[in-house]
Amino acid sequence: MTEWHFANAFEAVTDAIGDRTALICGNVRRTWSEFDDRAARLAATLTEHGLQPNSKVGIYLHNSNEYLEAHHGIFKMRGVPINVNYRYREEELVYLLNNADAEAVFFQAAYADQIDAIRSDLTNIRCFIQLDDDSGAPLIDGAIGFEDAINTASPMPRIERPASDLYMLYTGGTTGMPKGVMYSSGAHAAGLAAFAGSLGQPVSTSVEEISDNVSTMAAAEALPVGLVCCPLMHGTGMWVGAFATHLAGGTVITVNSLGLDADQLWSEAQLHRATALTIVGDAFARPLLNALDAAHDRGEPYDISSVQVMISSGVMWSQEVKEGLLGHNEMNLIDAMGSTEGGMGSSVSNRESKVSTAKFQLNANVKVIDDDDHEVTPGSGNIGMIATQSAMLGYYKDPEKTAKTVREIGGVRYVFPGDYAQVESDGSITLLGRGSMCINTAGEKVFPEEVEEVIKRHDEVMDTLVVGVPDDRFGERVVAVVSHQGELDEPALIMFCRERIAGYKLPKNVVLVDRVQRAPNGKADYKWAKATALAALGLS
Repeated sequence: MTEWHFANAFEAVTDAIGDRTALICGNVRRTWSEFDDRAARLAATLTEHGLQPNSKVGIYLHNSNEYLEAHHGIFKMRGVPINVNYRYREEELVYLLNNADAEAVFFQAAYADQIDAIRSDLTNIRCFIQLDDDSGAPLIDGAIGFEDAINTASPMPRIERPASDLYMLYTGGTTGMPKGVMYSSGAHAAGLAAFAGSLGQPVSTSVEEISDNVSTMAAAEALPVGLVCCPLMHGTGMWVGAFATHLAGGTVITVNSLGLDADQLWSEAQLHRATALTIVGDAFARPLLNALDAAHDRGEPYDISSVQVMISSGVMWSQEVKEGLLGHNEMNLIDAMGSTEGGMGSSVSNRESKVSTAKFQLNANVKVIDDDDHEVTPGSGNIGMIATQSAMLGYYKDPEKTAKTVREIGGVRYVFPGDYAQVESDGSITLLGRGSMCINTAGEKVFPEEVEEVIKRHDEVMDTLVVGVPDDRFGERVVAVVSHQGELDEPALIMFCRERIAGYKLPKNVVLVDRVQRAPNGKADYKWAKATALAALGLS
């Protein structure tokens, strides 16, 4: 039997339904055969530049067909795709690409200047591949044009690939620097293929079974059409939006403009008869609901009758917004509780069954474990940490963090992503959040320490603590509580930070105080900082 592997699975889909549409972005459609062929040519380009199995390749692109073609091409040559946050500044890019040992990078022409500025600081890069866009930026010296790579290369022949091949996704770390979370490609692909049941598709338990399942669904004109509303550079967009849809033989729709344009997303859903939308909590759901309401009120409602499911992961999705969406269309709203380290549970709302905010049913083999390594008793009111039997192997080049996150209890290997919860009497759980002060703003993880260190570099700043406060649109927003000397104002400090860190990490508000309160041993008093921020902003 063929081993589970993303490339093996996608090739099986291609062989079964090659003439069906795999990708849509703007006016460009690619069939499965075209998708597979273009990926094979990119794979050949990478191998021609000396990349081998386990070579890491950065993808510094916006949502697009090309993002997924590059991803598939890297898998084909048994490489490891590395997601690069397109909001990163130069220092962050250098850290990520060097930490990942990246040997090649696909990048958007809009970021050519940033790549050119840091190329001498990148220690392992053998190949730069530049994707043309509307920016008009010329090809940087030594780079290969994306389409040139495809047009000049012959498709790499298919090869055998083991399930044990490495797959990684970079996410924020406890120090604020991104960490590579490692998986077995085969185990991860098999898990996401099983998730296809959420899309109304038959579940494939082997690569061979994929061919029969997608052929059957194609004949019934029932293949999924998934609109990815969130960035592919994050796990929700790539795993839930793209991988799960493609493993079921479906079509993945992307929008390559930056920012959230809810009307554009609904227009795409209507035009292409999308069956599924992937979002990140209220930060996406609320603007989408507002756009539906506005279109209805002006007498031009969107036709979203094709949408069978909306799936969210990573950020709170409130009951109020879910009910508003269900008022426009009968569908299943799946709120998946998970992290980069592993899936943990879900809740499903529809017109017959509505689930309260932050209430979830645990997945099989997921437990809530207390500080004494005992399972929390339902209804006890005790708090524990969620433990999952995830496909995660550990953190790349970080054995210390791996040892803290991956532990064996009672002879069973568990992954502890860091989420705390209570178990209700009916076995459902109430999610309480991370034990750390990690701030989750519109699906982006922001670690206070990283922002604090940037703020402290300002000459007038004496001390600072950074916290998250509630925000109707983004879930949380970043707020800095700052003590200073001399003259300092909020806009100037935010501009100072803008030059050094990604935009989503910027403090949206700065609260100036005489003294930043800390414990006698110098440790941060985040409880005081948050209370101070809430009071200053009138949110307490």
